[in-house]
Amino acid sequence: MSPKTGRPSTRPTRQRSFRLADDTLTMLDDRAAELSESGNALAQRLLDEGLRTDRHPLIRFRSGGAGIRRPALVGRRLYVWQVIATLRESDNSIEATADYLHLSEVQVRACLSYYADFADEVDAAARRERDFAEREEARWKREQEALA
Repeated sequence: MSPKTGRPSTRPTRQRSFRLADDTLTMLDDRAAELSESGNALAQRLLDEGLRTDRHPLIRFRSGGAGIRRPALVGRRLYVWQVIATLRESDNSIEATADYLHLSEVQVRACLSYYADFADEVDAAARRERDFAEREEARWKREQEALA
């Protein structure tokens, strides 16, 4: 997994040549240097995220605490995986999910649409989050035992 994207970093690649404006390349190089990332890796991420958000306009990518970028609902602090988990726990009721999360049904459907296209990635992100939460809870319990 790529630490920047949370997606596999060994995806097959193909060579393609682009002509870009000088100022665009300067911005790309400057941003890549700020992030300590290669220009090619940053261009790949930006193209990937841009194409996804073009198809799913209510979804944007946000970096979490560990720097991993995940798809999230625009204007909300909810990742797609959280909306999908709530949808599953609500017997797949879009209306119940929207009500519980204080979202519109359009927002829930936007997450569902993204999930339909990228289910494996969303499910993997949910698994990583659950695993992290379990490790942190176990650590907290050990701390509590040490204090007792």
